[in-house]
Parts: sequence; structure tokens; C-alpha cells
Amino acid sequence: MLQKNIDDIEAEILPDEYSQYDLSFKMIIIGDPGVGKSCLSIQAIRNVFDENYQETVGFEFLTFNLKLDKKAVKLQIWDTCGQEIYKSLIKSFYRNASLAMIVYSIDSKDSFYHLEGWLKDVRLLCNPDVKVFLIGNKRDLELKREVSFEEAKKFSEENDFNYFNETSAKNGFNAKEVFIQAGKVLYLEHLKYKSNININKNRNNNNNIVPVQVNRENEPKRKKEGCC
Repeated sequence: MLQKNIDDIEAEILPDEYSQYDLSFKMIIIGDPGVGKSCLSIQAIRNVFDENYQETVGFEFLTFNLKLDKKAVKLQIWDTCGQEIYKSLIKSFYRNASLAMIVYSIDSKDSFYHLEGWLKDVRLLCNPDVKVFLIGNKRDLELKREVSFEEAKKFSEENDFNYFNETSAKNGFNAKEVFIQAGKVLYLEHLKYKSNININKNRNNNNNIVPVQVNRENEPKRKKEGCC
């Protein structure tokens, strides 16, 4: 039986340009326009925040590279726009995602109320075993807070999210941490999957096991037109 848990996994952030990796996982970032999805990703990856960044048009593709237990792991991050007119396009990116990160802004009650709709899309369009994170961004706007930590945590628990935390894309609070946690969760699921395969080899029923998606598809070359 697999004994390792998340706290046992040693993590080290690798450079953005790191190109050799052992495992690759696809994750999507979704949520209302203006909650800071792109800025959060860029802060985590490049330690950069630009208040003048434009909203994402369509999607942006980014990578977050980690070394987990001496294995190089690449998170393929599909950072999507939140505009309603692009929703039909964006839904195609849910396919084969191992993890969905749903972002709201702590200073926007509306973005919090819309979480149920985003979660419904995830449950409908993603693999049944997809991991789901809830992230409350813009922690730096504490004086304008409309959504309490306790309220969001309760929503997370009631809807079986795998992880909840608050972040700030502006000052970097927990920005890297949530992606490290995503990498650890997916890596741990990969280890569990490998363990299950070994257990079931002699039972000849491997087809009943649904793995965390290890994504080795060609990565897009497209650059984004704007973000946040």
C-alpha cells in the first residue's frame, strides 16, 4: 500500500525555461473576468505583476516546472478568459485536464456567486477524477473584502474541493504555493495510479483504472494577446 502523502513530497521550483521533464500534467484556470487568473499565474512563474495587463483573449498557455522527489514535473497551465462570448470555445480546453483551478476575487461577491456555474462546467466536461482547487485572489484588497475566508472555506468543503486558499497576484502571497500544491496533488495521484497498476497486474483488470492524465500532447506555440 502506498504510504507517501503530500507532506512527504519534497518540492523545488525549476526555471521557467526548463525543458526536460519526467511527467507532465494538464491543468486549467477558470473564473470570472477580472479576478486575476493570468496575473496569478505570471506572478507564480515569473515573479511579475503588471496592473496594466489586459484581459486574456481566448487563452494563454504557460508552464510551471517543479522537481518533486527528484522527478521533473511540468504543469501545462491553460489560462482561460472568463468572458461569456468565449465560453463555448473555452469548454474544449476542459478535456483531459487533470486539475481545474477556479478563481474568484475576495472583493467581488458576484465572482463568488458564479462559482457554482464554473464548478458545474468542471463536473460536466472534465474527467470524473479531476482535482478541483478553489482560489480566492486579491488578498491584498483586504479593506475591500466582500467574501470572508470562512464563507469560502465552507463552500469549498460543501462542494468537495480538493484544496482551498487565498492568494494575491499583486504581492505574491501564496501565488507559488497553490501551484506547488497542484503539482504535489497530481504527482501523488500518479504514484497511487502506478501502485494500483502493480496491485492489479495479476488480476488482468487494468482497464478499470482511470489514471490522472499525464499529458504528452504537442504544446501550442501561440502567444497570448493579454491577460488578467
